[in-house]
Amino acid sequence: MAAVCCNEAAAQSGSPSGDAAARARPEPGDQLILADAEKDAKPLAPGDLEPNGDQVLAWAMQPGSGTVRNGSRLNQVLLIRLDPAELDETTRKRAAEGVVAYSAVCTHQQCPVSVWLPEKRALHCPCHGSEFDPRRSGQVVNGPALRPLAALPVRVENGLLVVGGRFVGRVGAPQPG
Repeated sequence: MAAVCCNEAAAQSGSPSGDAAARARPEPGDQLILADAEKDAKPLAPGDLEPNGDQVLAWAMQPGSGTVRNGSRLNQVLLIRLDPAELDETTRKRAAEGVVAYSAVCTHQQCPVSVWLPEKRALHCPCHGSEFDPRRSGQVVNGPALRPLAALPVRVENGLLVVGGRFVGRVGAPQPG
């Protein structure tokens, strides 16, 4: 379903999903926008995310061209705002005002990590039940996934959330071959 949504939005925005810039991974300085609002893309600010609320799915967008990096589902980012005091040191360095960002693609079989379990403080992949701790660098807390989610450093620039660095860790599952 997400692929249909994303391809429709790309077609509506005039940015074909085959475009190299749209397929490129998020780059430092890219702004973050809601995944379901690509046509009327409004960059996100930390205050747009409810503290300890549900995760939000986002795409990176080049600020100058407005190109949304939605040409690959591996580019989808999940954002969640947590209490900065709960984050381990490594995660805190990659966060901005408690907002942490990870690849939204499970490291088991590339399903979308689409559920926040507040009682467990875990991100959940409903396909096979993997769970990840966003406070501890996306570490696996329940398999079958074996690797943590790839982390995306973020920072605040002019009041907006922007990508602070490239993904840390491999996005998605290992490919056969």
